[in-house]
Amino acid sequence: DDEETVRTVARLILEKGGFEVITASNGQEAVQMYRDQCDRIQIVLMDMTMPHMDGSEAYREMRRIKDNVCVILSSGYNEQEAINRFSGKGLAGFIQKPYRPADLIDKVREILSTRCPSV
Repeated sequence: DDEETVRTVARLILEKGGFEVITASNGQEAVQMYRDQCDRIQIVLMDMTMPHMDGSEAYREMRRIKDNVCVILSSGYNEQEAINRFSGKGLAGFIQKPYRPADLIDKVREILSTRCPSV
């Protein structure tokens, strides 16, 4: 997410849920982190709108690195509108902003258990 507050809150929620979290402030940084650590990263929570490289571009680049990258799209748009705007197939899931802490943890656990490969 490009908003530091949103990144911080999501990180704290996920860490409280028992997850190890790394954050990126823009799409280019996210792609570079994924390139460097794709063998450790099980899931990516990504906003659609980010500076330097939007979510759609970042997703495409991550798929070039590892074609089965597991991405949950997070957006203020409703799910259908967000997915229509997000070019690329194969998203693992969607969570609409604003979300409750329990909903984020539940969504990540659900996706990890049903749709994303283990490291």
